[in-house]
Amino acid sequence: MDYCFRSLTRLTISTILVSILLSSFTFTSTEAYDALDPNGNITIKWDIISWTPDGYVAVVTMYNFQQYRHISPPGWTVGWTWAKKEVIWSMMGAQTTEQGDCSKYKSAQPHCCKKTPSVVDLLPGTPYNQQIANCCKGGVINSWAQDPNNYASSFQVSVGAAGTTNKTVKPPKNFTLLAPGPGYTCGPAVVGKPTKFITADGRRVTQAMMTWNVTCTYSQFLAQKTPTCCVSLSSFYNETIVPCPTCTCGCQNNASHPGSCVNANSPYLESVVNGPGKNSFAPLVQCTKHMCPIRVHWHVKLNYKDYWRVKVTITNFNYRMNYSQWNLVVQHPNFDNLTQIFSFNYKPLTPYSTINDTAMLWGVKFYNDFLNQAGPLGNVQSELLFRKDKSTFTFEKGWAFPRRIYFNGDNCVMPPPDMYPYLPNIGSRLTFSLLGLLVACFAVFIGFV
Repeated sequence: MDYCFRSLTRLTISTILVSILLSSFTFTSTEAYDALDPNGNITIKWDIISWTPDGYVAVVTMYNFQQYRHISPPGWTVGWTWAKKEVIWSMMGAQTTEQGDCSKYKSAQPHCCKKTPSVVDLLPGTPYNQQIANCCKGGVINSWAQDPNNYASSFQVSVGAAGTTNKTVKPPKNFTLLAPGPGYTCGPAVVGKPTKFITADGRRVTQAMMTWNVTCTYSQFLAQKTPTCCVSLSSFYNETIVPCPTCTCGCQNNASHPGSCVNANSPYLESVVNGPGKNSFAPLVQCTKHMCPIRVHWHVKLNYKDYWRVKVTITNFNYRMNYSQWNLVVQHPNFDNLTQIFSFNYKPLTPYSTINDTAMLWGVKFYNDFLNQAGPLGNVQSELLFRKDKSTFTFEKGWAFPRRIYFNGDNCVMPPPDMYPYLPNIGSRLTFSLLGLLVACFAVFIGFV
């Protein structure tokens, strides 16, 4: 009996431990997973292109392999921990935020002596003798699907007090990426196939001495504590306008936290917007029930015999942020029959190849690719025309509304399904028609009397 009891106890404890491990594993493996862009990441390539007497020269390039998530102003900051006692002698195309203690170097001063340097991109307009290719964009990197010509950023670094051969050199550790805030988790540097470089004339190929690859993935849970956008819904067949859920991105709290939002009709609006902190990137939102910087409105506008039409409006409620190169990702089963889209660019996203139910939308360059700050001009809109598939099309049970919406790569909060505008049922319309007929007949009868 004691043996059975001890065995049962050990089995129970083992089951509990396995459950805890599995649950923690599930959490960590899914928190940075994006079902609509399962292979999206930012890859940092560290290419050693030449050796120096006490180290090496490397070109570091960040590639944004995310389809719709870009790095917006004030741009990226990349950091790491040196494996030994390396220093940075010089840089091109970027700079460290601090030099650190370089007092032991009496003659030539290194660019940075910190064990954990933080590097930022240089600004546009940097002198040419300080630039390299793909640098000096203020840290802004576009997504590769939206702008494949500007999805990379590079800088050159000369490292000293390091190894001078493939066997003695050590890769940096503990990479971090702020883009521009938290949200990215970077793995260790992994030795990869040496990168090959093609000369400007295209007639010669050179090769890196050594290449390290670092992969960084994004998690919205790490990026911010609260959502950044929400979705409202309406339709032609129902007078109800379903707003964003109350307190989606926070609650109005000007009583205990003055300045948490500003009323659009306030006489002091301009002074608040242009007051202290106007150059910061902390959001100053318009006072609303949802308190989100961005609202996406999906309106089922018209119904034709073989088609149906939707109007999409994106409204900016943030007085301190203009969104250039914005994008919207929408998931809806009828995107495989999208016939026409007006004033937006469109690209189908098919992460699972056989299913075409996800679309990436963004503005037309020089027309509406710039979403202005909150105010009369703080919105962009377009209309989508879908062809009906008789085997699936219906206005019932909220089918006409999107399953999921992302703005600039962040998942927007949808209203609960039971709040969606419903299609009036035939029974209610029939009852109303009979009642109207009875009233009309009664009126005629009274007239005759």
